[in-house]
Amino acid sequence: MEIETPIRKAEIIDLNVGDVVYLSGTVVTARDMAHKRALIQRKFPCAIEDIPIFHSGPIVERINDEWRIVSIGPTTSSRMNSLEVEFIERFRIKAVVGKGGMDSRVKNAMKNRAVYLAMTGGCGALYTKYIKKVRDVYWLDLGIPEAVWVLEVEKFGPLIVGIDSKGNSLYEEMENKIRRNLEMILND
Repeated sequence: MEIETPIRKAEIIDLNVGDVVYLSGTVVTARDMAHKRALIQRKFPCAIEDIPIFHSGPIVERINDEWRIVSIGPTTSSRMNSLEVEFIERFRIKAVVGKGGMDSRVKNAMKNRAVYLAMTGGCGALYTKYIKKVRDVYWLDLGIPEAVWVLEVEKFGPLIVGIDSKGNSLYEEMENKIRRNLEMILND
């Protein structure tokens, strides 16, 4: 399924764990330091409501007056667990893109309002072909990986719904399945 940004609530309500999604439109990167600064300042440097945030620290180069993404992949989302609940609520985030999933506090904060879209790590050079343009950059003083990059993307993905807005988590499902299998093995 292709989703155009800004994302409408109706679009995320229809998504289920395991669905495959491609994003087109605007995506904004935000890692640890950007989350912290935005929460302390109580504002984000650009319009972000209904825009997916991407847990990523891209590798970029500047050619004349334009930035070009050299490589862009997900960073481990669990690093933002302690910040994401407030971030989702304050900035009305409807989609988070990253790798590795997020904890139950974040899953609960996403109920009826947001989804987590999992991206495969290690494919940063491949994902650049879906970045059409770097539209802007903010907070470069945090360093290139931690800066906020506003990207124009087309069919960015594939992304797998890892946490849906109904409270289901692919990560919890897998953990439970592994635990049951381990118990079966140990009880044989």
